[in-house]
Amino acid sequence: MAQKNTYKPATPVKPASASARPSAKPVETAPVHFVFDKTNYRILFASIAIVIIGFILMSGTTDIYSDTKIVIAPLVVLTGFAVGFFAIFKKSATKVD
Repeated sequence: MAQKNTYKPATPVKPASASARPSAKPVETAPVHFVFDKTNYRILFASIAIVIIGFILMSGTTDIYSDTKIVIAPLVVLTGFAVGFFAIFKKSATKVD
């Protein structure tokens, strides 16, 4: 007693025609806004140079108790760090929307 196959295959799917696809529109990109401005980077590089100068003032092998190594060089290094913080927190002149 064989049963008759009553299964009907589905109709084939037609491919979408070229006219039905949406046309490719050029993508409009917004201008890139950086967090830091050119002046921020200049101030930051200047602060790095100030810190390096402070460490150079601290280096040396003679007279470890000199005023340059104990007072002036640490103040120069701290000034360099302060200028670096200023460069990071300074807002740019351009208005970002």
